[in-house]
Amino acid sequence: MLDAIRQEVVIDASRKTVYETFLDPERFGEFGGRPAQIDPRPGGAFSWCGGMVSGRTIKLVPYERIVQAWRAAMWPEGVYSIVSIALQAEGSKTRLTLHHARPEKMPAQLKVRRGAQVQ
Repeated sequence: MLDAIRQEVVIDASRKTVYETFLDPERFGEFGGRPAQIDPRPGGAFSWCGGMVSGRTIKLVPYERIVQAWRAAMWPEGVYSIVSIALQAEGSKTRLTLHHARPEKMPAQLKVRRGAQVQ
């Protein structure tokens, strides 16, 4: 059964820039290519990709970690997954590690993009 997706990527930007981009609706919308609504506080709601992904921010460790409850619009009502985004400096770049846990109520049917490691 698919329990989690783990993806790592090195971004040519500082941890501060990457962290702030995830929490700024205008910058995230530019980064993702679609409008975003983001309340950048713990407990704050967000919505990306025209409402296809929404949820709440659970925990913020400035410039190091973002933990959120994500919900895809097509999932059954009340089903959320926990996503942790860790940021580690690598010189002037940032290693972003995303850990996306499968929702407990969701069958192992999450789509895995090419290059993701299934754990």
